[in-house]
Amino acid sequence: MPAGFRQLGGERVTRSLALSVFTAVLGSLEFGYNVGVMNAPQEIIQRDYNATWAHRYGRAIPPGTLTSLWSLSVAIFSIGGMLSSFCVAFVSERLGRRKAMLVNNLLAFLGGSLMGLCKLCRSFEMMILGRFVIGAYCGLASGLTPMYVGEIAPTGLRGALGTLHQMAIVTGILLAQVLGLEGLLGGPELWPVLLGLTVVPAVLQMALLPFCPESPRFLYIVRGEERRAKRGLKRLTGRLDVDELLEEMKEEKRRMDTEPKVSIPELFRSPLHRQPALVSILLQLSQQLSGINAIFYYSTSIFTKAGVQSPVYATIAAGVVNCAFTVVSLFLVERAGRRTLHMLGLGGMCVCAVVMTLALSLVDAAPAASYVAVLAVLGFVAFFELGPGPIPWFLVAELFPQGPRPAAVAVAGCSNWTANFVVGMCFQYIADLCGPYVFLIFAALLLFFLVYTFLRVPETRGKTFDQISANFHPGSSAAAAAAADKSATEMEYLGDGEAN
Repeated sequence: MPAGFRQLGGERVTRSLALSVFTAVLGSLEFGYNVGVMNAPQEIIQRDYNATWAHRYGRAIPPGTLTSLWSLSVAIFSIGGMLSSFCVAFVSERLGRRKAMLVNNLLAFLGGSLMGLCKLCRSFEMMILGRFVIGAYCGLASGLTPMYVGEIAPTGLRGALGTLHQMAIVTGILLAQVLGLEGLLGGPELWPVLLGLTVVPAVLQMALLPFCPESPRFLYIVRGEERRAKRGLKRLTGRLDVDELLEEMKEEKRRMDTEPKVSIPELFRSPLHRQPALVSILLQLSQQLSGINAIFYYSTSIFTKAGVQSPVYATIAAGVVNCAFTVVSLFLVERAGRRTLHMLGLGGMCVCAVVMTLALSLVDAAPAASYVAVLAVLGFVAFFELGPGPIPWFLVAELFPQGPRPAAVAVAGCSNWTANFVVGMCFQYIADLCGPYVFLIFAALLLFFLVYTFLRVPETRGKTFDQISANFHPGSSAAAAAAADKSATEMEYLGDGEAN
């Protein structure tokens, strides 16, 4: 690991912490892979659907039926994610963060096997069921991964390490786009292998998880196992004395002992948690309703309208930009702050959406406008990965203490998946109605989310969970001051440790 990253945020990344984060984000890699894997081989898979129908019924599949089957094959992935995201709170509390990720891989095996064998069995039903199961896996992974990483990461590294969840997602999307080329695994014979490869990250994660510690925050605050929590902290931080690092957890546990456990309905009934819950939902909506999935799902047709000769390779170029700017965000998030980067990303995307609309509307009259449209698309993707892409995933885990966190992550995840499903199902119809002006709708939404972030979203960089909670309840100044003093003491202690 490069020395600069080992010291990122002024804190040391131990081997145990690096292994744990890497293992956790393998689930995010699989998530991204399954988001992008259906795009490239679409026509080839549809031909197989037609061949299966002809084999069964002795005639070609009706065009309307083929469209319905394909739409269901794509959309049912999001339905699986929506349903399973509601289970994040129950599964993570019942099994623990690490064991929940371990058990979740069974869904990856089942979904990958169904998709990989559907051609051999001449069954598009297996494909549809496999997409639903792998969607259920991804729904759980999208909640479990940021929760686990956010709980094991030191305060000064929560943002940088939390960004790795999104980094793994976009890497998975890019990997699926490249492997899905017809010259590689996207051909008529190998596309089942392309879909079945989703089991590989699951195998690797299952092999590595036994070597990763359970979340110390979960062990101490939820289970009351102080000895195991201290042992996990020592492994993750590389320090022999972790008593001071337990102080924040002890305070949080004392509060939890005096408060009832928070369920999803109670999350919105409680004045203490209602506002951060609404902020969490709006952050997730700002990601999905930004228009980024319209770019991912329909980038090939957008590049075709812009006059690009090889739109598939232009789509891969957008994937490369996606990955590159996620890395940029990783190094900026602990310096610029979450709120600042999120606002910068939303504002940049809004400008790019307007420019893209104007360029696409002028392509016929001015061919040079096609270059502007392509640059606007790439800029749109770049600004997304600076803020709206990575930040909502881990910021939700930062806004809540241990008690309501699982319920909040479940609600935020369901909001994300629901918005994803709506965009995927409705965009093409709206695009056919509005033409190149469809992205003005997203520009208006981006402007709204920008204003909302400026007014309502607090900065969480370098703050303890106590301080973050105090942002939503300024009346509790004494608690906020105490949290600030405690945080300053902790940061001074960490700084001394680094100096030594």
